[in-house]
Amino acid sequence: MLEMDIMDHEDFLTLKLSLTPGHDREGKRKRTRTPSSAHEVPEEGKVFALLQTRETMLKTDHKKRSNGGEGLHLIHSLLVAAASVNENHAASALENLAELYRSVSLRGDSVQRVAAYFADALLAHLLTRKSPFYDAIMKGPSPEEEFLAFTSLYKVSPFYQFAHFTANQAIIEAFEREGSRALHVLDFDVSYGFQWPSLMQSLSENATATNKISLKLTAFGRNMEEIQETESRLVSFAKGFPNLIFEFHGLVRGSKNAKVRTRKNETIAINLVFHLTSLKTLSKISETLSYVYSLNPSIVVLVEHEGKCSSNKFLSRFIESLHQFAAMFDSLDDCLPLESGERLSIERDHLGREIRSAINYDRDDGESCPRFEKMETWNGRMERRGFVGVEQSCRAVMQAKLLLKIRSHCCPVKYDGENGGFRVFERENGKAISLGWQDRILITASSWCSGV
Repeated sequence: MLEMDIMDHEDFLTLKLSLTPGHDREGKRKRTRTPSSAHEVPEEGKVFALLQTRETMLKTDHKKRSNGGEGLHLIHSLLVAAASVNENHAASALENLAELYRSVSLRGDSVQRVAAYFADALLAHLLTRKSPFYDAIMKGPSPEEEFLAFTSLYKVSPFYQFAHFTANQAIIEAFEREGSRALHVLDFDVSYGFQWPSLMQSLSENATATNKISLKLTAFGRNMEEIQETESRLVSFAKGFPNLIFEFHGLVRGSKNAKVRTRKNETIAINLVFHLTSLKTLSKISETLSYVYSLNPSIVVLVEHEGKCSSNKFLSRFIESLHQFAAMFDSLDDCLPLESGERLSIERDHLGREIRSAINYDRDDGESCPRFEKMETWNGRMERRGFVGVEQSCRAVMQAKLLLKIRSHCCPVKYDGENGGFRVFERENGKAISLGWQDRILITASSWCSGV
């Protein structure tokens, strides 16, 4: 795990990160020298040489583990490179990135692996979109590779399952309270639809052949092809429940023709699981929440990444992103062995893409990016739009803890006040549940209703 709490933002800005004894003082002075104030454009020859160093790293199949001092040295080099990139000092940035590529491995320990992907993100940020090398660094996985990576992460880690099961439990309980036989869920980011089979199964348990339950899913997606694939997957699954009437209505997110149709006597549930982070401006978040409130839903489930970033400035965002993804990479060591090809796929085709997006959020209009903000910030947005927090049930908490027991492999699962692997936190006087890795909170789930 990256012990980055030894450093605050001021220390970072002045590059006073403590290093373990024995590091080369001359090398340190070289990395932290004050560059000229003029803007430096990366020389194509030097960038090409750096890419060759990177290519060598990608082909290296060593699995060595760094000790504590070496890991700290890697992170120091990464932070120095980030400072150089932020100040547009290309020469020193390229120098530090070259050092990183010579020291990291996609098959090394979690420190080496996360440093490798952040080095790629920094290199992309240093280049302009006109650079012939920019697309090579930012190139994402194919749709098939992306799907396989997401599926693998979904199976081996509790990260997404925690989000989906907790949200579904809140939806089921709101549906039961109203005594309705028709549930209409609006999912603002359906993705592959992995959240909904468990909801179908839960609903079917309370339905009979003569007293069926209706489930309508209005699903917003990135494009029509993905929506149609998700529809086919969910319709096929729903056929296994003859006492459930399933209806799917797919809409392309942002389309002018996207109209939501609601009916009388149906329970309306809004699913905002990792959706608000895809909205890059606060005004779009505010507009979305206002629209949601206008629907007068019975329940709104909100699940978001959590962090401490209060600014969208590059350095603050870089540090908070590094905190979060370091925890994710570290947690994968609990889920999969170091030599696992499945782990490599998850990190390269899912987490690596998210890292590049998070660091280059101002460059790539087509990608969403986690905001890593405090729970209190999200709560404030909900309350200002008139929503009232709903207490999480005992069933939701027990379900989350049971999930961790099932999904924990190498480390014993721990709860509040203990050190260990994945952890469940009950917060906000029972109105929120968080999933954390060791002492780092990763995501938080909360439920809301209209305050009318």
